[in-house]
Order: sequence, then C-alpha cells, then structure tokens
Amino acid sequence: MHEQTMEFSVVRDKNDEIKLTLTKIYDALKEKGYNPINQIVGYILSEDPTYITTYNSARSLIRHIDRDELLQELVKSYLDIDK
Repeated sequence: MHEQTMEFSVVRDKNDEIKLTLTKIYDALKEKGYNPINQIVGYILSEDPTYITTYNSARSLIRHIDRDELLQELVKSYLDIDK
C-alpha cells in the first residue's frame, strides 16, 4: 500500500503544455528567420494567425492555445508567480 497521497494537477499540466507548444512555435519562427518575439506579440495583439509560420505546423499549434490562457501564463512567468 502507498502511504503518500498522489497529487494531480490539471492546471500545472496545462501550463506545461502551453510552454512546450510556445517553445515549438518560437523555434519554428527562429528557424525560418523571423524574430519570434515580434511575431508572437503580433499574433497575441491581433489574433491573426498569419503572424505565425506554417513551418513545423507552428500556425496550427498556436490555434490550440487559448489566447487568454497564454496571456495569463506570460504575465505569471514575467512576474515569477507560481500560482
């Protein structure tokens, strides 16, 4: 029998998924010669997916991230807030 209680966190898993996806998008933009930060900011401000390259399915990936969740994670990360 296990004595310790396992913790399950959907929020942490979602945050990790957003980070992994955003990293893949960043890498695809960089590989294609774009300034990834500018392109991602352009997408966030306009919600226009054409700011994101189709290379390595980056444009498809960005559409799977809820923009509000992405902004929340970016602000939390910038402020170094865990919750």
